[in-house]
Amino acid sequence: MPSIPTSFSPATLEQQLLREDALLRGHFRLSSGLHSDTYVQCARFLRRPDLAAPAAAELARQLRAAGLQPDVVVGPAMGGVVIGYELARQLGVPGIFTERDDAGQMTLRRGFTIEPGQKIVIAEDVVTTGKSTNEVARLLTSLGAEILAVGSLIDRTGGNAELSFPNFALLPVTAATYAPDECPLCRAAIPVVKPGSRPDKAFS
Repeated sequence: MPSIPTSFSPATLEQQLLREDALLRGHFRLSSGLHSDTYVQCARFLRRPDLAAPAAAELARQLRAAGLQPDVVVGPAMGGVVIGYELARQLGVPGIFTERDDAGQMTLRRGFTIEPGQKIVIAEDVVTTGKSTNEVARLLTSLGAEILAVGSLIDRTGGNAELSFPNFALLPVTAATYAPDECPLCRAAIPVVKPGSRPDKAFS
């Protein structure tokens, strides 16, 4: 088994993501219907504990350096479950996750609870628009929690996420998106791929 890295750099993380096919370049159809030259599937990276642990350790280091110490880490299912657990382990706090109910609303299940006044870090594998992150934040603040930050492996927002709390990400990834009828990759006759863990979904 490869040795666990003792230091972190964004360039090293990018190479690891590429090597694990967690970061792909090409021509992809996203769940939104848009086309993109980049596809991210962090589950392929997070399946490797020897890679996930150092990444989470770096996120924990950045949070501590900013003076942030949560009481709980919350990772939205599914993408935030593994990185949320490992980040919680690194920070020495409980790690729980939210999931969608039958109506599609984000909720706490499985006996998980949040106490009023608890400080929370939301853990994500990828922040794409910030929409789901904000959805989780609204749920937690409605329970009386204080959101300190979101921590993620990858930030795909291009700085456009409308978050009311700090956004810590190990690697910013620039991804072009196009309407199908305006896609230069289609015009170049590059075959389009529809990856993902669910039918007709590029991102879980």
